[in-house]
Amino acid sequence: MQWTLVVPLKPLARAKSRLADTADDGLRPDLALAFAQDTVAAALACPAVGDVAVVTDDARAGRELAGLGAAIIADEPGGGLNAALAHAARFVRSARPARAVAALNADLPALRPAELSRVLDSAAEFPRAFLPDAAAIGTTLLAAAPGRELRPAFGMDSRSRHRASGAVELLLTAVDSVRQDVDTGDDLRSALALGVGPHTAAAAARLLIPGQ
Repeated sequence: MQWTLVVPLKPLARAKSRLADTADDGLRPDLALAFAQDTVAAALACPAVGDVAVVTDDARAGRELAGLGAAIIADEPGGGLNAALAHAARFVRSARPARAVAALNADLPALRPAELSRVLDSAAEFPRAFLPDAAAIGTTLLAAAPGRELRPAFGMDSRSRHRASGAVELLLTAVDSVRQDVDTGDDLRSALALGVGPHTAAAAARLLIPGQ
C-alpha cells in the first residue's frame, strides 16, 4: 500500500514555544524548520510513502520543504491543527481518492524510514489507526485506509481521544524514532540520543543543551 503523508506545520515564528528553556526566540524558528526538514526527508525516503504534503502558511517553510520534494497545501480553513489536517486529507484525496492517508507530526527529527515503514504496514491492517508518542499521551501518526475519513483529534491527550474515536492503537516496539516528537528540551535531548537528521544536528549545534 502506498501512503500520502500529511504533515502540519504552524508558522515558524509561533512554533515550539515550549522550547523556551532551551532556545531563544531567534533560534526556535530555525529548530522548528530543521525538525520539519528532517521529518519530511525521512518520510520521502520511506518505501511505503508515495508522497508528502505539508500544510503550512509559512512562506519560508514552504520554500524549504518544497525543495525537498514535498507538496505544499495552504492552511485555508485557518481553524487550527485538526481543521488543517482534515482539509489536507480531502485535498490530496481529490486527486488520489484510493490513496491511504496518514497525518504525521512535523517534529520527528530522529525519524527512520524503516521504522516509519513498519508503522505504516501495521496501520494498513485497520480502517483507522494511530501511534502514541513517546510520552504515551499524545499522537505522532494517525492513519486512514482508502475510503475512510482521517477524523483527526490532535491536541491535549490525543492518545485517549483517538482511541475513543475508534482508531486502533498500534502497539509496536522498536519504532522509537516515529514516537519521539520534540516539544521540550528533554524531548530534544531524547531525540539527539536517538540520532537526528542533518538539519536538526546543525541547528542543535548552535545550542548549549545541559546533558549534551
